[in-house]
Amino acid sequence: MNRSSTERNKKQEYIILLVLGTLIALGPFSIDAYLPGFASIAEDFDTSISEIGLTLTSYFIGISIGQLAYGPIMDKFGRKRPLLIGLGIYFLSALSCMYSPNLEWLVISRFFLAIGAAAGMVAAKAVVRDIFPVNEVAGAISILMLIMGGAPIIAPTVGSFIIEAFGWEMIFLFLAGFCLLMMISVTRFLPESIVPDSSVELKPKQVAIKYFGILTHPGFWSFAMAGSFAIGAMFAYISGAPKLFMENFGLSQKEFGLLFGLNAGGLILGSQINRLFLRKFSTLQITLFNSVLLLILSAFFLVSAIFKFGFVPTAVLIFLMLFLLGFQNPNTTALSLEPFEKKAGRASALIGSLKMILGALTSFLISLFHSGSSVPLAIIQLSCLLVSFALLFRFNKKERKSLNLTEV
Repeated sequence: MNRSSTERNKKQEYIILLVLGTLIALGPFSIDAYLPGFASIAEDFDTSISEIGLTLTSYFIGISIGQLAYGPIMDKFGRKRPLLIGLGIYFLSALSCMYSPNLEWLVISRFFLAIGAAAGMVAAKAVVRDIFPVNEVAGAISILMLIMGGAPIIAPTVGSFIIEAFGWEMIFLFLAGFCLLMMISVTRFLPESIVPDSSVELKPKQVAIKYFGILTHPGFWSFAMAGSFAIGAMFAYISGAPKLFMENFGLSQKEFGLLFGLNAGGLILGSQINRLFLRKFSTLQITLFNSVLLLILSAFFLVSAIFKFGFVPTAVLIFLMLFLLGFQNPNTTALSLEPFEKKAGRASALIGSLKMILGALTSFLISLFHSGSSVPLAIIQLSCLLVSFALLFRFNKKERKSLNLTEV
C-alpha cells in the first residue's frame, strides 16, 4: 500500500515537472523558433535584419519586467490563476504577432508575448520550491533543465520548416497553439501549490522594498548574481556563435545547426549528471568546485582565441563550458531560493529577471565588440565567470557557518 502510494506520488511529481519544464521552455522557444524568419520578416516589412532585432530587444525587456510583476502577484493570489492569465496574454499576443501590419506592431506584440511567457518562468521555479524539500530542489530544477534544454535544439529546426512551408506568420500561430495546449495541461495537471497570502502588498513602493530585501539577503545576492553572470556567459555564446562558427570557421548553416545542437546537448547532459552528483555531494560543494573548473576553461578559451588554435580547440572548450553550465544553473537557482519558502514567487521572479538582464547585456556587448576573431567572446565569458567565481567564494568557511539562511 505504501509502495503504491509512493509510486503514485512519484508519477505525479514527474507529470508536474513535465508541465513546469514545458512552461519554462515556452520562453526560449519563443526566441529560437522565429530567428530563421528574420530575413523574411525584414523583406515583408521592407527593412533591415538589424531593425528586426528590435523585436528581440522588446522581448528581453518584457521578459525582465514581466517576471518582476508576477512575483508578488503569485505570492498574493497563488500560482495557478496568475499563470493562466499570463498564458492567456501570451496566446493573444502570439495572434497579434501573426497579424502584425508593420514592424512597430510586431515589436510591441513581442513585448506582450514576453509578458505572457514570464508567467511560466516564474511559476515553474516557485512551484518547485513550494512542493519539493530543500535538498531536492536542485535535482528537480535539473529535470526542468532537461526539458527546457531541448528548446534551442528543436526550435530553429521547427521554425525553419514552418517558415519554408507556410511563411513566418505561421510561427506565431504554432506558438499560440502550443500555448493553448499548455493552458489545458496547467488546468488539468498542475495543483495549486500554496495558500494565497492576502497580506502581500502590490503597491509599487512596497513591492520595490520587498524585492530590495530579497536582493540584499546575503545568500540570495551571492548565489543569484553568481548564477546570473554564469548565464551571461551562456548568452554571450548564443549571440556570438553564428558569426564565430559560420563567418570565422566557415561552417555551413547545416553544420552550424548540428554543432549548436551538440552544444545544447552538452548543457542538458551536464544538468542530468548534476542530479547524480547531488546524491553524494551538497549543492554548494558542487557549485563551488564547478566554478573553479569554469574559470580555468574560460582562461584556456581566451588563450586559444588569442593564439588562434583553430576550430577544434574552440569547439571542444565551448562544449565543456556549456556542459559545466548545465550544473551551475540549477544549483545556483536552488541555493538562491533556499531561504524563501513564503516568498518563493518573488525570489523566483527576481532570479529570472536578473538572468535575463545579464543575458541581454552580454548579448549587446557581443554585438558591440564583435570582430573577426573569438577574442571578444572569450573576454566577455572569462569576465562573467570570474565575477561568478568571486561571488561564490566570498563566503569563507566562517561566513558560511555564521550565515543563517532563514527567511527575511
